[in-house]
Amino acid sequence: MHLRTPTREEIHTAYDQGEEAVVELFARVGAQLETLAQQLEKQAQALKELRARIEKNSSNSSQPPSSDGYRKRAPKKRTASLSKSGEKPNGGQPGHEGHTLERSGSPDQTQAHRVEHCERCGKSLNEVEVSGYEERQVFDIPAMRIEVTAHRAEIKRCPECGTSTRGKFPDRVTQSVQYGSGVKTWAAYFPNQHYVSVERTAQIFEDLVGHRISEATILKSGEELSGHVEPAEAAVKEHLCQAEVMNVDESGMRVKGELQWLHVASNDKLTHYQIHTKRGQEAMDEAGVLPRFTGTVVHDHWKPYFRYEACSHALCNVHHLRELRFIEQQYGQIWAQEMATLLLDIKAVVEQTGHEAGGLTWEQIQDFERRYALIVNQGYEANPRPPPQENADKPKKRGRPKQPPARNLLDRLRDFQPQVLAFMYDFRVPFGNNQGEQDVRMMKVKQKVSGGFRTAEGAGHFARIRGYISTARKNAVNAFEAIQNAFEGKPFMPFPETE
Repeated sequence: MHLRTPTREEIHTAYDQGEEAVVELFARVGAQLETLAQQLEKQAQALKELRARIEKNSSNSSQPPSSDGYRKRAPKKRTASLSKSGEKPNGGQPGHEGHTLERSGSPDQTQAHRVEHCERCGKSLNEVEVSGYEERQVFDIPAMRIEVTAHRAEIKRCPECGTSTRGKFPDRVTQSVQYGSGVKTWAAYFPNQHYVSVERTAQIFEDLVGHRISEATILKSGEELSGHVEPAEAAVKEHLCQAEVMNVDESGMRVKGELQWLHVASNDKLTHYQIHTKRGQEAMDEAGVLPRFTGTVVHDHWKPYFRYEACSHALCNVHHLRELRFIEQQYGQIWAQEMATLLLDIKAVVEQTGHEAGGLTWEQIQDFERRYALIVNQGYEANPRPPPQENADKPKKRGRPKQPPARNLLDRLRDFQPQVLAFMYDFRVPFGNNQGEQDVRMMKVKQKVSGGFRTAEGAGHFARIRGYISTARKNAVNAFEAIQNAFEGKPFMPFPETE
């Protein structure tokens, strides 16, 4: 709108016409100024929202680090971590298992270095008895090569009836020429555990053992391994359904050039992956875990999760801390920083109290709930609901009116307080959904390496194998040995935590 100021002649004319004309003239000017102020306020709000959208990154929102792109800041200028400085010492953390090279009590071979002459006078010492040893050990990898085993089944002709009888080959020796479980283990290990491409896996074989296998053999090994670990996947799903706490998350994956969805259900001992064309309830129902789960499920407040009412729900407070940081930084609202401090204070008290105590005292819970409600009320005072905009020219939009980020977060903190503070009421519930996010993150590495999956079958095989490997590693089972055992018909089978 253009502000039109009255001319000198219009002012003189109004003055000559009397008081009413002057009042009417200034009323028109005042109305124009008020309209202009409203428009400026709308523009300022739009600029504020645009700036807030631009400033969103992985440290202050739920966006993944990959979305930061080339806007990543230099290390010294990056936003500080959600954890406070000095909370953890440098180096290995308490409980971390070290890997210092130590002397072996049973070396595989021993090389003796004889003394033949005295280093001083040169006298021969060949006939002198050894008085002691100084030992040094070298850990090394022997030269590797493909080992070919020829299985020969005897054929004998009966002298009585003339029937020829052949000896029996081992069950896994079915072809005239074939690869054994060791080669298949290597062929499946590199692509599924370390995300090495099929072509590079073949190159590893040629470089290390002097034998290049075909890419088809590598793909066939993955498909065969997927079939071997299918019983382990069924066991994982069954144990997850019976678990007390489970983490869930989902993320996009490229399959056949199109967007599909990776769903994960996991805890600290079990991992199950599924890749599906849908993101919502249809995919989770087909996975068959959440529909039967009756414990507490931890997630990031995605609405379809709440459709499962047989279980309790807990929300990820790491997500809340990021959103609170964003509101504090972009909108300068003090209540956001106070809420973040409160959540971290409760977390610290829970960790200090420990599982042995059984929970916080009633007085502690009441005090934290009172502080929580007070901060939420302060947030609403800083973010009053805007008055409805009445415009006869524009039809009213259907659905809930759009709200600023601060008010959306306040509504969640108010309406889902039991789910936000679930970790305070039940010490078995984690503070955040880090477990689910970590399990998804490793799968996203595969997409970064290869760009996606060429077939839905290949994506399904990879998801099943990765769930098997992740579960094995969570139970301190060597991934390579777990794959080799699967090829030998003895896949790792997880057990319930109570056993």
